[in-house]
Amino acid sequence: MKIGLTMITENKNNTVDPRQAFQELKTQLHHRMIDAIDLSKAGELEEIELRNQLRSLASHLCTLDAVQLSSNDREVMVKELLDEIYGYGPLEALMADPDVTDILVNGADTIYVEKFGRLQLTDVKFANDAHLLQLIQRLVGRAGRRIDEVSPMVDAKLPDGSRLNAVIPPLALKGPTLSIRRFTKNVLQFKDMINTGSLTNEMAEFLEFAVHGRMNVLVSGGTGAGKTTLLNNLSRFISDDERVITIEQTAELQLQQRDVVSMEMRPANVEGKGEINQRELLKNSLRMRPDRIIVGEARGGEVLDLLQAMNTGHDGSMSTVHANDTKDALSRVEMMIALSGVELPMSIAKQYIASAVNLLVHITRMSSGERKIIRISELCGVQDGQYEVEDIFVYRSTGIDENGKSQGAFYATGYEPRFLNRLVATGHDVPRELFESRELG
Repeated sequence: MKIGLTMITENKNNTVDPRQAFQELKTQLHHRMIDAIDLSKAGELEEIELRNQLRSLASHLCTLDAVQLSSNDREVMVKELLDEIYGYGPLEALMADPDVTDILVNGADTIYVEKFGRLQLTDVKFANDAHLLQLIQRLVGRAGRRIDEVSPMVDAKLPDGSRLNAVIPPLALKGPTLSIRRFTKNVLQFKDMINTGSLTNEMAEFLEFAVHGRMNVLVSGGTGAGKTTLLNNLSRFISDDERVITIEQTAELQLQQRDVVSMEMRPANVEGKGEINQRELLKNSLRMRPDRIIVGEARGGEVLDLLQAMNTGHDGSMSTVHANDTKDALSRVEMMIALSGVELPMSIAKQYIASAVNLLVHITRMSSGERKIIRISELCGVQDGQYEVEDIFVYRSTGIDENGKSQGAFYATGYEPRFLNRLVATGHDVPRELFESRELG
């Protein structure tokens, strides 16, 4: 690829990096396009006509002698110039890849993606930090937010529902940093999770019975473990004649029922005013006659209001919590009750949690990138100040094979949950052999 105009980009070995040089050339052509556009007239054009004129202008600039691009590179350059205006710039191809779940930009020349549960370094580069900052400001601006030296950190929602987090200098010491958690419309279903070894048919069947029987469920796991995906799957078994309220920081749940009200918290504006948090939304949801309440992720004092809802007629409610294991999840809930500002003795808080939550489901991302439900447990109560937790299904790991895949098996422990009689009494014919002690799958 011949490089034109004024840039020469060298790396530490004093050799030209063609990818970054291409981006620098694109940045210069982009600036020339902006200088050539009559903004007063551009606003009068239809969207399609404006795009066509911009494409023609980009094509013309790419044919100039000073640019020195081959015919193939010219086509790529024209497309990327339009991506700079309408799309995600150098990240466009990554955003179009359905297998990419996270895009992590650590400065202009270090970009990782997560695919199939594993991080991979890409060869995508920005021209420089200014180029990256320009993209961040454009994406954040489209979401109605602001990022600058006064407000150098921002969370925003992209048009497709993906979540964006950006941190710029002076907080980010090595240049602007951008993280995008992808939003996918094709949510994995239980059959897909069974095929990938995340759980077994027996576990999926039991979880379906639990949701039909209106058990209160708490899903726990680490970042990126698949908590929201699992919550989406569980919600599919909610009856179509129930009214469901969902509350999230960033809307990701995709419920299929007819009567669903989705609410999303609102961050504070530039002046630091106007914030509506999850707790306020949850309190308001109780006035909306919900049958079930689903909180995408419990983060703070709203967990107390959720537990109250679970204890007062909103059976079948669900939420997720960040935790390393089931025991840690219960400790996190205790901590969040303390954050609510209500001074409850620890013994009372434990009893309150145990009376509200029926089922604990822990999902984890293995070192191989695989996601597995490693424990489904019943929270039976509190005895001598300690939670009584009985495992129903577990995953027992035996190591990693030569390909880096997790080795192990799912087991039914032989424990029959206490709420089984409640399920049977409400007309759910749960087969007892589902709980027989054995290896599953």
